[in-house]
Amino acid sequence: MTNPFRPGAQQTHRYTVVPADFATFEAGGELVHPVLSTFALTREMEWAGRLFVLQMREAGEEGIGTMVEVQHHAPAFEGETVVLTATFAALSGRELTCTVEARVGARLVATGRTGQRIVDKARLEARFAALRAAD
Repeated sequence: MTNPFRPGAQQTHRYTVVPADFATFEAGGELVHPVLSTFALTREMEWAGRLFVLQMREAGEEGIGTMVEVQHHAPAFEGETVVLTATFAALSGRELTCTVEARVGARLVATGRTGQRIVDKARLEARFAALRAAD
C-alpha cells in the first residue's frame, strides 16, 4: 500500500439519478418514492471513498469496506446529478476513513463516513473460500 494523501485531500464522484435508484423494496415491489434511495446513495458514497483506495492499493492488494454511515438530508430526483465529495479523514494502519458529502447544486442531500481496509487480495480470497467451505 502506498499513501500519497494527507487528511483533507478530496476525491469527487458525480452520479446521475436513474429510476433504478428509486426507493423500492423487493418484498411487494412497490415504489416508495421516486427519488434516490438511501440504499443507492450509500453505494455511491462508498464509491467516492474508494477513489482513494484505487490510488493507494498496490499490485496484489484490494480494498474491502469496513463501515458506512449515512445521514440522508434531502431528496435527489431523476436526472439530477449528485456530486459526492469524499474527504480523507484518517489512515489507521491499513484502514482509511473518509467523510462524504453529497449535493445537488447547493442542496445538501447527505453526509456520512466510509471505511475501507486495504488488504492482501490472495489472503482475502483464501478467507472467503474458507468461510464458504465452513457452511
